[in-house]
Amino acid sequence: MCDQNSSTNNPSHFENQNTSKEIPTHVDLRWDEYKESIKGFKFFDPHIHMVSRTTDDYQNMAQAGIVAVIEPAFWVGQPRTGLSSFKDYYSSLVGWERFRSSQFGIKHYCTIGLNSREANNERLAEEVMEILPLYIYKEGVVGIGEIGFDDQTDLEEKYYRLQLELAKEAKLPVQIHTPHRDKKRGTERSMAIALEHGLDPSWVVVDHNNEETVKSVLDQGFYAAFTIYPFTKMGNKRMVSIVEEYGSERIMINSSADWGISDPLAIPKTAALMVSRGISHEVIRKVTYENAIEAFAKSGQLDVSDFENGFSADPSDKFHGNSVLRGGQQPKWNQNSLFID
Repeated sequence: MCDQNSSTNNPSHFENQNTSKEIPTHVDLRWDEYKESIKGFKFFDPHIHMVSRTTDDYQNMAQAGIVAVIEPAFWVGQPRTGLSSFKDYYSSLVGWERFRSSQFGIKHYCTIGLNSREANNERLAEEVMEILPLYIYKEGVVGIGEIGFDDQTDLEEKYYRLQLELAKEAKLPVQIHTPHRDKKRGTERSMAIALEHGLDPSWVVVDHNNEETVKSVLDQGFYAAFTIYPFTKMGNKRMVSIVEEYGSERIMINSSADWGISDPLAIPKTAALMVSRGISHEVIRKVTYENAIEAFAKSGQLDVSDFENGFSADPSDKFHGNSVLRGGQQPKWNQNSLFID
């Protein structure tokens, strides 16, 4: 999927034709070697798919200073076969995953929507639209998302428009997925339609931006989100350059970590890189924490006091009779130990 030398007329959801000439570089650093540079920072990841991640990830994220996340509803990697799988998925976002996250001291929110790729199955999309109101008003749902365009088909536009109206009715922020192919046109089209439907751009987060789209998104008053995702979206060296050029106003960073090659620690690592480049702590805090809170708090579902000062997991807590920290385990353990007792 991420072989940059491959060519295809139908690249997958996570491939970007414009990155074929990019030569990845990296610096190997262990957590112990960069943690001091970000000591005291708190991070908010406003786009991460924890349903695809492990408890190890939760432990590492908490250790690195991530105190809260937003999990947008997304494409799970293969076509769903019926409405029941959507119901189970949405239920896990507002239920089990929130509980699992809390066990590691991380506050979990979500956005609910019909993903653009899945909008192309019209029969199923119609059924999903009927059940969305059952989920978008639940506790911890901070927006409609991620919605927008993938292949930029007529059906994607139809269900994007319907969900914008749903967001207006529910008074919820919108989280837009911008396409990986023909991104500039798709981003402009997404914003134009949102404005056509009368949405206030300060209630809309345009995600997966790059150098080609950022200026227009900011100029039109939208939030510009950037996904630090190796090979296909945005590297953090490029991200640092964007912050240096555009500042911190209405810019936020996320990991979008999922079932692909991705990094749930993308935000702490980018923050460490910003520190090394001399960017002020105030600017770093805005793009890695404050701006995301500002954007999604409009939902009325996000209270910073729930995570600002951290919280501890109760190992005895259960969700539908199931526990994560079975037998009173502690949410953190020494992963470097040879012995597994």
